[in-house]
Amino acid sequence: MAKTEVILTSNIVGLGGESDQVKVAAGYARNYLFPQRLAIPLTQANKRRIESLKQRRAEREAHEFNAMSELAKGVSKLICLVKVKTGEDGKMFGTVTAGMIADELKHQFDISLDKRKIHIEPSIRALGDHEVELHLHQEVNATLKVRVESTTPPPAPAEAPAPEAKREDRYERRGRRGEPRGEHRGETVEKAEAGDKKLRAPRVERAPKADKPDKAEKIPKAERVPKAEKPAKAEKPAKAEKAEKAE
Repeated sequence: MAKTEVILTSNIVGLGGESDQVKVAAGYARNYLFPQRLAIPLTQANKRRIESLKQRRAEREAHEFNAMSELAKGVSKLICLVKVKTGEDGKMFGTVTAGMIADELKHQFDISLDKRKIHIEPSIRALGDHEVELHLHQEVNATLKVRVESTTPPPAPAEAPAPEAKREDRYERRGRRGEPRGEHRGETVEKAEAGDKKLRAPRVERAPKADKPDKAEKIPKAERVPKAEKPAKAEKPAKAEKAEKAE
C-alpha cells in the first residue's frame, strides 16, 4: 500500500499532534485527512507553517492541562451511579464498560469525557462501590468512584396472615363435641375469647365431700302406729225410694 508523508494541523488521537510529520496511507490522506483539513501535504512551502503549528499546539496543550487539572479535582469528589440488570441471586449480566461510565458522566454531571480515557482494571462484575482510573492528560490522572446498583426489584416476601384471622379460625375449628364443624361461626370474637378463658382457667381442687349421716333406723312393723280407719261410706238409697220421689 502506497504511503505518503503529511504534516498534521490538528491533534489526532493515536496519530499525533499539530506540526508532526507522519506517514499515512495515500488513500487515507486523500479521502479523509485533506478534506477535513486535519493535515497538509509535506512540501517545502508547507514546511514554513510548522513553526506556527508548534505554537498552536503549545497553546492547546496548556489549555488542556489546566482544564484536565480542574476536572481531576472535581471528579475525585463525585460518585457516578451505574445501574445494571441482575439475576435473582444478585449477579450481574455482563460487566460495566467505559462507555457506560462516560454516558452516566454526561447524563448526571454534564461532563463530556472520551471513553478511551477511562481505564477499568480489573473489570467490574459485582454490585457495590469501585474505583476507576482516569487518564485525562499525559501528566494528569484521577480516580473516579463508581457505584453499581441493580435495577431488578428484590423478590417480595410472603405476607403472613393477620393474627386476628388466625384467632377466629382457631375458634371456628374448636367447636363442641358431637357438633358439626363450624358450629360456632355465628359467635363473636369476644364470646369466643370469654369461652377460651374459661377453658384455660386453672382447675380448683374441690374439698372432700363430708360423710353423709347414716339413715334413720327402720322402725319395726310391730311398733308402727296403726292408721286410723276410714269411716264407712253411707249406703246409697234403694232404687224404689228414688221412684217414689219421682211420683
